[in-house]
Amino acid sequence: MASREVSSPGCRIALDAMGGDHAPEEIVKGALAAAAEYPVHILLVGKEEVLREKLGPNVPPNIEIVDAREVVEMEDTALAPIRKKRNASVRVCANLVKEGRADAMVSAGHTGASMTSAYMVLGTIEGVSRPALAAIVPSVKGHTILLDVGANVDTKPQQLREFAVMGHFYAQMIFGIEEPRVGVLSIGEEEGKGNELTRETFRVLKETGLNFIGNSEGRDIYNGNADVVVCDGFVGNVVLKASESLAEMVSRTLKQELSSGPVRMLGAFLARNAFVSLKKRMDYSEYGGAPLLGVRGGCIVCHGRSNAKAIKNAVRVAREFAVNHMDEKIQSKVSEMHTREHEAALVGETAN
Repeated sequence: MASREVSSPGCRIALDAMGGDHAPEEIVKGALAAAAEYPVHILLVGKEEVLREKLGPNVPPNIEIVDAREVVEMEDTALAPIRKKRNASVRVCANLVKEGRADAMVSAGHTGASMTSAYMVLGTIEGVSRPALAAIVPSVKGHTILLDVGANVDTKPQQLREFAVMGHFYAQMIFGIEEPRVGVLSIGEEEGKGNELTRETFRVLKETGLNFIGNSEGRDIYNGNADVVVCDGFVGNVVLKASESLAEMVSRTLKQELSSGPVRMLGAFLARNAFVSLKKRMDYSEYGGAPLLGVRGGCIVCHGRSNAKAIKNAVRVAREFAVNHMDEKIQSKVSEMHTREHEAALVGETAN
């Protein structure tokens, strides 16, 4: 895979302006905030006349409109931008990355359509059969990478193995951990626990040379016992959505309880900095979106409810992904691992 030259001064991000529950208003606001804060050139993709109206007369020089006449609606299938709506904003974003006009893409629209566009248009890096969505969730010791959180509902052990490898190298890059602890999500810590998929995944992960710690229970995602937790996209998406709902419930309950009397209100005032810090750690919009690991180029998939802050942070994540050539580094590491395994297999055959 030839190394791409990331655009100066930062990079070029294709942003799907028509995707998301609050599009295009919040997407445009997020684009304006990102353009003002980061060294990035934003290709705002959507219906030109709509976007010009939302941007107003003073368009920043680092925002460029790319016209796309179609929109993938929530009732459309994931294949809509590939088969029926080839001029949909999310498909145009993928085309821009494929053509080298953008270094990465961001979308808060139809999740399936975003992932399908990236998978079908950009293709996967060598050595990876399925891409995986990698969410960064807070833990008591920092953060944990959870993947897959929605790209693949049904997976095989070898694909979970690929997720573990990509998660391992991604954790090295963003957390700076030399040997990230990798676990497979199951219903118990013992090796024999779980279903057929988790038991077979346990077996193949023991042979990868990763810092595999065995089965991880749901609590290990948040208690800091693992740096990377792998699972199929069905389970991962349920975990992620339940976690987001729990965070919102805790935040609302705290707010109600702390405003129920003068003494509690005084305590809340004195501890306000701690509460602000806690809310920031639990707020999904702080993390922007989840990178789709395993595709060529960068693809950041955002929450459908993303507001302007979430979009701004997603652009930041996409920029960091592109500037650091993370897809190329993951491919290089995956290739090195396959080479080592091949050489080990030859040595084994020779010994026999």
